Amino acid sequence: MKKRLVIFASGNGTNTQNVINYFATSQSVEVVCVLSNKKDAKVLERAKASKIKALAFSKAEMLSPEGLVMNLKSLAPDLIILAGFLLKFPEIILREYPNKVLNIHPALLPKYGGKGMYGRHVHNAVVANKETETGITIHYVNEKYDEGAIIFQAQTEVFPKDTADDVATKVHQLEYEWLPKVIEGIFGKQQSTINPSLNE
Repeated sequence: MKKRLVIFASGNGTNTQNVINYFATSQSVEVVCVLSNKKDAKVLERAKASKIKALAFSKAEMLSPEGLVMNLKSLAPDLIILAGFLLKFPEIILREYPNKVLNIHPALLPKYGGKGMYGRHVHNAVVANKETETGITIHYVNEKYDEGAIIFQAQTEVFPKDTADDVATKVHQLEYEWLPKVIEGIFGKQQSTINPSLNE
């Protein structure tokens, strides 16, 4: 039986599209639903175009015991991926899916994490602080912003001439390359090419 992925996203959904495309012909993993807190999010259109169930929800539904968590139970996800999801993930869902919720963050945590540190805000801070490297962190989600156990990190150089847009491009390339591979690694595929800790 295929492992089932549910993806949460709030915006354009390029990472979500990349994961959908990566597993489109997989015999072992499938994306079964894309969820967004914004009913007009582009990511929902992307999911529908790929013939994947797409649902929007309110904050009240997200926090209700009779709301989103019940929907998730019907979807029976093996893994939940936060790919550009901008709300704090609720404890009611984390309790139901311990060590099954992953987030991808556009920096090398613990640097540039926490509330309000997402997307362009992170890249602007990296450039403003004259960092020489940045990257991505894929980590488990807990009840605090960006503080869950780190699964994988990848780095890229930041040059003095780089703008926030340049940094964003480099980080996106890392996200596109590694998020699907790390998901696959967690499910026991190609573990040796990802991170030895995935075998533990």
